[in-house]
Amino acid sequence: MLYKILAKINKALLPSYTKRGLDLAKASRLQLAIIGWRYYVTTRALDS
Repeated sequence: MLYKILAKINKALLPSYTKRGLDLAKASRLQLAIIGWRYYVTTRALDS
């Protein structure tokens, strides 16, 4: 339940780099951290 709420907050507040067509090889550390965080929360939300 907690991760589903976090996933909704992420979707509302954090940028979606896939829609922007970001190349992961050229992504900054902050962008990679955001991608990793979104991935972590999304996989946990789907498991629950």
